[in-house]
Amino acid sequence: MMRFLAVGVGLFVLGFTLPAQAQSLGNAGTIEGSVLDPSGAAVANAKVTVHNPVSGYEQSTMTGTDGSFRLSNIPPNPYHLEVSAPGFAVFAQDITIRNAIPVAIKATLAVAGERTSVTVEAAGADILEVDPSAHVDVDRSLMLKMPAIDPGGSLSQAITYSTGGVAADANGLFHPLGDHAQSSFVIDGQPVSDQQSKVFSTQLPTSAIQSMEVVTGTPDAEFGDKSSLIANITTRSGLGVGRVFGSLETFYGSFGTVGAAAGLGFGNARVGNFLALDGTRSGRFLDTPEFTAFHDKGNNESIFDRLDYQPNSHDAFHLNLFSARNWIQTPNDYDQLSQDQHQRVVTWNIAPGFQHTFNPHTLLTVNPYIRKDEFFYYGSRDPFADTPSTQNSARQLLNWGLKSDLSVSYGRHNVKVGIDLKQTRLLENFGFGITDETFNPICVDGDGNPAGPPTLLDPNQCAGAGFVANPNLSVGLVPFDLTRGGSLFAFHATGNINQAAFYVHDSIKAGDFLFNAGFRFDRYDGISSANGFEPRVGVAYNIKKTGTVLRAAYARTLETPFNENLLLSSATGVGGLDQNIFGAQAVPIPPGSRNQFNIGLQQAVGRYLLIDADYFWKYTNNAYDFSTLLNTSITFPIAWNKSKLDGVTGRVSTTNLRGFQAYWTFGHTRARYFPPETGGLISQGAPLAGGVFRIDHDQAFQSTGVFRYQHKTAEWVAFTWRYDSGLVVSGIPDSDATLALTAAQQTSIGLACGGVFATFTSPITECGGPVTSKLITLPQAGTENDDHNPDRVKPRHVLNLGIGTDNLLHREGHTRVTASVDIANLTNKVALYNFLSTFSGTHFLQPRTVVARIGLVF
Repeated sequence: MMRFLAVGVGLFVLGFTLPAQAQSLGNAGTIEGSVLDPSGAAVANAKVTVHNPVSGYEQSTMTGTDGSFRLSNIPPNPYHLEVSAPGFAVFAQDITIRNAIPVAIKATLAVAGERTSVTVEAAGADILEVDPSAHVDVDRSLMLKMPAIDPGGSLSQAITYSTGGVAADANGLFHPLGDHAQSSFVIDGQPVSDQQSKVFSTQLPTSAIQSMEVVTGTPDAEFGDKSSLIANITTRSGLGVGRVFGSLETFYGSFGTVGAAAGLGFGNARVGNFLALDGTRSGRFLDTPEFTAFHDKGNNESIFDRLDYQPNSHDAFHLNLFSARNWIQTPNDYDQLSQDQHQRVVTWNIAPGFQHTFNPHTLLTVNPYIRKDEFFYYGSRDPFADTPSTQNSARQLLNWGLKSDLSVSYGRHNVKVGIDLKQTRLLENFGFGITDETFNPICVDGDGNPAGPPTLLDPNQCAGAGFVANPNLSVGLVPFDLTRGGSLFAFHATGNINQAAFYVHDSIKAGDFLFNAGFRFDRYDGISSANGFEPRVGVAYNIKKTGTVLRAAYARTLETPFNENLLLSSATGVGGLDQNIFGAQAVPIPPGSRNQFNIGLQQAVGRYLLIDADYFWKYTNNAYDFSTLLNTSITFPIAWNKSKLDGVTGRVSTTNLRGFQAYWTFGHTRARYFPPETGGLISQGAPLAGGVFRIDHDQAFQSTGVFRYQHKTAEWVAFTWRYDSGLVVSGIPDSDATLALTAAQQTSIGLACGGVFATFTSPITECGGPVTSKLITLPQAGTENDDHNPDRVKPRHVLNLGIGTDNLLHREGHTRVTASVDIANLTNKVALYNFLSTFSGTHFLQPRTVVARIGLVF
């Protein structure tokens, strides 16, 4: 690992020593050039604007006295560029940003009234992307007006509400294209593949984000680790703005939600800085196991700063600093009112970056980084106040590394060659003990109910005491049963995960074709080891006459295990701790391998509508998931023997039509997993042990409609409609299983026998008629099939509404007062994300939530 890092440092030093045009950090691009009149003289104070009509991204600047201009930090996309100046005709050109290599433009303006030619493609071409991989683009203008409320989880909401094929789950989790959470974030060139949900870590706030490119198709060779969804994030920058700018905002809403945000930026052509401060507190911070929220207070604070420095036209430096903290109570349900469990997460991140442009065709990028997550979970002061178990956790994840690549653009070729080196240092402390003597009984009576005194520890003695040995006894948990004189299970371990990758990628333009050809080699050394030899190929064909792009791609990928609680989970072996005496059959969770195929198309309808659809098929050996520890937010990574995932994703988008803009995303996924399972603390249960099953990432259909109208630059209204057909419920396979639920659990899901509903005082213990539920589909006994007819959450429609203004006082100038009201779950729909899932637990959607905001922009 140190040899690889030495090579990376050598590249970093090389970037400083070689003699050195201006550029942007990460994958963001730069457009620079000059504006001239017909005689060749410079045109000063000309306005230069780039605009993407689908994402809504726009950036403008004015030319200097020498007619030069520069637009920086532009997300990869096709753009329409216009140059205007008094007395001259407008110059227009369609251009495409593919990488960070600067694009040079020479704009010669014609005198007003004269005819001039412009390099603009046919109608619809400026909204098409000739790219073999499916993706969507999300701009800050969309995120600002998205009426979705999730304290500490706005980034997850932006991805879920903008991307097809993403199934929503609780607490900022989402399932991309049938996988559990195989997602990576690339922030200004820094790769982050560890979990970013607020129960694991802290998220970058959307107030710090300028734009995102969310890739759901086959990944290019530069991307590894977790590649089912890749969010390429470009943060906000002050470079080249030429003035001080910023915003102040405060908000208040339902559940005592209160918070504030502040942003401040400034910069010129050489130096720029942007700072974002965010804080929020809510009485419903996490999604709850009951529709009513109690014991659910939480707060989040974060600070982000980006510093840019361009000493000359050849070199660019930046420094990203991020620190954040979550403090969260673990929500209780009606069976656990005495619990007082809570958790704390602290994150810090330092990520410098450097780029050097050797010539107009060659660019070196170097991104070192270091990031640390600390997670602490605290049980109640009285361990027996926690049911059915008490637990505590203190773990750390320190990730440091370097990503560096050399980009060369020459003729038809755009080549990128690079390395991706990193080490993740893990430290885990964990304690666990059973506090309910009925949770894992040694003996049962003739009806299967827990029986026998706590002093009875040997199942062979059950018959002599007049009972029957528990056929479902988890032998591995008996030593940690505090009700039977056991002791807390105590675990401590440290370990390092070393990863090194080399990649090469070439994007080849050949007429109306675009070919991608790449190769990636991965070396993974951790608790287990593996090599990955990964070809990546793709082709896109632009049928200009019809405004159509056809695409197809293939990728081989090395899939890496989740790092959170990896050491403990790898020590428990097949079936988890409850199936083994700890350590007796330890089986480390190994990396997986995947073959992925995608085919798709884009279709432009005039200049106003874009249709994008993609079919995916993914076959994986060693497919990953999480196992949630009972009713806590503590999870353990697990691996299944294999998975087969396929489905369809899509998006229909409009351009801005006189202030109105809309899009509709959709997705269908089949997620089939195959035992056996390795890792975890508590096993996944008998219903999943027999063969192939649909995991709780499987959802037949989901879609999101987002509709927005803004009157000029002031008043606006936004409306979202989210439909989910329902995730699989793995913990309750059929109607018979519900009869063993507690009265509170039956009441929460609206369980009924022959139309008579369970209550807190009258649970249903036997039923001669049909057993039904208001919230889960509940196949009747004998009709359930883990693969073809599993239990599911019932379908739901959720509506959100936002109303606001970007200029409350209708004042001219940069200083404006803003105000808005967001309403999430407008109809107060009672619905579940999941119920007693062995992978994610029980969580309800948020009830109707209202948040009012007022701010100042300058």
